[in-house]
Amino acid sequence: MATHPQLDELITTLELLRAPGGCPWDREQTHASLVQYLIEETHELVDAIESGSDAELVEELGDVLYQVLFHADIAREAGRFTLEDVATHMTQKMVGRHPHIFGDATADTAADVVEVWEERKKIEKPGRTSVLDGIPQGMPSLALADKVLGRAVKAGLISADEADVAAIPVADEDELGGLLLAIVSSAKANGLDAERALRTTLRELQGEIRSHEALTAADAGVIGLPTD
Repeated sequence: MATHPQLDELITTLELLRAPGGCPWDREQTHASLVQYLIEETHELVDAIESGSDAELVEELGDVLYQVLFHADIAREAGRFTLEDVATHMTQKMVGRHPHIFGDATADTAADVVEVWEERKKIEKPGRTSVLDGIPQGMPSLALADKVLGRAVKAGLISADEADVAAIPVADEDELGGLLLAIVSSAKANGLDAERALRTTLRELQGEIRSHEALTAADAGVIGLPTD
């Protein structure tokens, strides 16, 4: 079993900084005050993944890791939970969602794994009543659009074939990037806000998904079929 002395040293360093008599800035941070830094560090990590060197990737992974440790230490000091609780929960989650590795389920392809993952998530989160539950609305709009369109297919509002037909054919991501840039440029030239426009359309689509789910559930209840 591998040991992680450098990780232990980083944890100790953070605890010293946040201990009474430590760094005043570190001591006064809260979960809320750190959000801006978590967002910034996450975007910097994405940049490093997409176009950075290994040295930059190491640095940015470290910055995001430090944010995780920072939040866990704030909670530990308040007596709410610890870093060990975070690790325990994540281990249980990964083991539970990989029954094809840790249990007797079968998943021979990546698509099979996704199906198993979604089924396990339904069991773990029975309180979710919509395919939209759990989607963070603060996601970048294009990533949110991709997620919502996938959930629209999952809810049965549109079929996968319909989604494909609606797609504009592009050869590769370079061509797609140029098309997206042209759309934004056109919006700007016409005094329109592309970001707001896409988010408004996504809110409308999510409303349609929820209405479709409600109608489907009502129909199932009328004819005596299960709704899930």
